[in-house]
Amino acid sequence: MRRYRTLTLLSLAVLLLVVMDLCCGGSGFGMPEEVIFNKIRLPRVLTAILAGASLSLAGLQMQTLFRNPLADPHIMGVSAGAGTGAAVATLLVGTSLPAALSGLTVVSAAFAGALLTSVLVVVVASRTRSATTLLIFGVMLGFVFSAVTSILEYSANAESLKVFYSWSAGSFTGNGYDGIALIAAALAAGLALALLVNRDLDVALFGDEYSLMSGIDPSRTRNISMIGSCLMAGAVTAFCGPIGFAGIVAPHIARFLTGSSVHIRTIPVSLLTGAGLSLVADILSQVFPTPFPVGSTMAIIGIPIIMYILLPVHWAGRKAL
Repeated sequence: MRRYRTLTLLSLAVLLLVVMDLCCGGSGFGMPEEVIFNKIRLPRVLTAILAGASLSLAGLQMQTLFRNPLADPHIMGVSAGAGTGAAVATLLVGTSLPAALSGLTVVSAAFAGALLTSVLVVVVASRTRSATTLLIFGVMLGFVFSAVTSILEYSANAESLKVFYSWSAGSFTGNGYDGIALIAAALAAGLALALLVNRDLDVALFGDEYSLMSGIDPSRTRNISMIGSCLMAGAVTAFCGPIGFAGIVAPHIARFLTGSSVHIRTIPVSLLTGAGLSLVADILSQVFPTPFPVGSTMAIIGIPIIMYILLPVHWAGRKAL
């Protein structure tokens, strides 16, 4: 009963946030209201919903696989790989192409970088039985891509840097329905894979040894979850930029609301919670005369929640002393 009541209340809250978000934003400099709604606000809201849901589902699986409450979808270097792809595109393209085509090139290059990183991670995941080794590989891979991006930034001109920084700030604005369809397809594939191994993920919470004792291959669970998570994180990062914190915070809220770590219960709640967080971040970014980057507003929401998660551990440690 509690599960269905939670889902119902969350669905109503997300619906309310959708209405609020659709009412936010600029007037479009005299553009017809129908055009503003169909071309700007509705695509922005759909992007926010899909991005938040994708990142939260990926974060839920990452926290389970690595048994780390602060793991997020970008921990495997996917975001850094997308950033390198975007940096390469802005450096090579510069201002030589029209703005629309330049933006498409950045998105395509970012997705290619995320895809390359995902392939590397999945290959390593298929060859190792240690979640710790995979985690270290992902972190190191992220450092490598970040270093390459820094080199490219140092060599780029001012106009190219402006394009890159615009992407890296994070935004749900500017996506067409084709891009939204790609993010939705990635989410659908990731959700299908998560549901396929949801019971295996429950067992994975107790470690690889317990999984093997239960007759479950932890490598198979890890491979399937990594494929789905990297696909979702890569698609969102390519089209929206590196959006942080949603993948960390939403799973914790989902577990709190359900009172459970069973994935068949937390997955739908995580999807709704992630969508709601993204909508709140988008609303906050739109209420000011000059819209703020969504990545910044998401950080404003996420950091206090993460600190709240960490503080009980801190105080428990002090009491133990």
